[in-house]
Amino acid sequence: MIICTKKMDYRLGTQCQRVQNQVKVNSEKERASVLCMKALATRGRLDSVSQHMASHPQYLESFLRTQHYILYMDGPLPLQYRHYIAIMAAARHHCSYLVSLHTAQFLRAGGERLWLQGLESAPARLRHLDQINKVLAHQPWLTSRSHIQALLKSGEQCWSLAELVQAVVLLAHCHSLCSFVFGCGADAETMATPIPRIPHQQHQHQHHHSGTPPPYCPSDAANGNTATVPSHTVPLDRKPRRRSLDSSCDMAFLRERIQKSQEEKERRGEKLLHSQTLNTDAEDDEEMECWADPSRFVTDPDFGYQEFSRQDEDHLQVLRVQDYSWEDHGFSLVNRLYSDIGHLLDDRFRSVAALPSTHTPDLQRAIWNYIHWIYGIRYDDYNYGEVNQLLEKGLKPYIKAVACYPDATKTPICPLAWAALKPAEKVHVNLLVMEARLQAELLYALRAITQHMIA
Repeated sequence: MIICTKKMDYRLGTQCQRVQNQVKVNSEKERASVLCMKALATRGRLDSVSQHMASHPQYLESFLRTQHYILYMDGPLPLQYRHYIAIMAAARHHCSYLVSLHTAQFLRAGGERLWLQGLESAPARLRHLDQINKVLAHQPWLTSRSHIQALLKSGEQCWSLAELVQAVVLLAHCHSLCSFVFGCGADAETMATPIPRIPHQQHQHQHHHSGTPPPYCPSDAANGNTATVPSHTVPLDRKPRRRSLDSSCDMAFLRERIQKSQEEKERRGEKLLHSQTLNTDAEDDEEMECWADPSRFVTDPDFGYQEFSRQDEDHLQVLRVQDYSWEDHGFSLVNRLYSDIGHLLDDRFRSVAALPSTHTPDLQRAIWNYIHWIYGIRYDDYNYGEVNQLLEKGLKPYIKAVACYPDATKTPICPLAWAALKPAEKVHVNLLVMEARLQAELLYALRAITQHMIA
């Protein structure tokens, strides 16, 4: 982790220093709010997902830190592979927002444009991930040792165990993020946002070595690490300014910058629409290709979530927490095979559980355990009768829809009690759904890896 120091010279350093004394950080929560506002302002605009999560800055910091580590920091997979895997994961839920976002990032990382024509155009190694991607996204309890063996023993196109673990973590992260995107309506809110043009030369020549952070990442600020975008990466009028994280910039100043950037984005959107009407040159076509059709990356589209029958509780596919849990098994395995990711994921799970909320601890536990129950995970020490007692009528179907088939929740049928909740409380529920689903997928995948290792 790279921490920027106060002595570094930034364009906005002088302006930030002028207002530094006006802002007093009186608590850890206020400090987190300032940090997250800076992280969001670094990119020049508030993306919809971060805007929703910003109502819980303590969690947002943990989320951004983990996401940045998975996508950009040390790991066996090259950057273009990571973004293509994210595209594959988001496509299973037809999440156009995430597919488009990672399509742009894939090209910036030097990915081959040909791969974006569809899954059949990708390398065989990536195509081999399709089966475990499909199973984890919709019926994770079916994940078995055979899926792991097929990937590790596929001849010249085989995966190493370290590569597979990073891929599995990335798949689970993106699947669960789809639930949050649709649960909060972020997908619909961002569909009209144009993605900056990526010069064609960059696609051919810009490559990053595995584990090397790209020149610019929106979540760098959450890690205390910002970077300047080289002049050849984006047009000059879009280069973000480098800023010191140790300067406590005034919150109103940051919000004003974000509002101005939003207005500029809208004007760019109008110009883009006008250029689409008048121009048909290759550059415009290139820009619009960033909005890739998710169906290109989906095989067996009819495969989806199915009810986990109670009749199967004695089957080996049921996961009983006393036999395999995150705390006792999953954490140590993933942290050993993919350095430090276990600590980052554990921090996410703890952060969402510790968020201040009007929800009682019993209600939060009921939401968490209910999601695990519909994914076939059982807690022998939990009375599942509490789920029906604590979750109001209408809330269970909503939670289940967001967790299990989020692509059908673009306009979710929210329970009547939902309207009475504050926005931060609604986000909290969706965060619980996302993190419970993430842990469920990881448990099944890591259990299958464990079974392979001891076989």
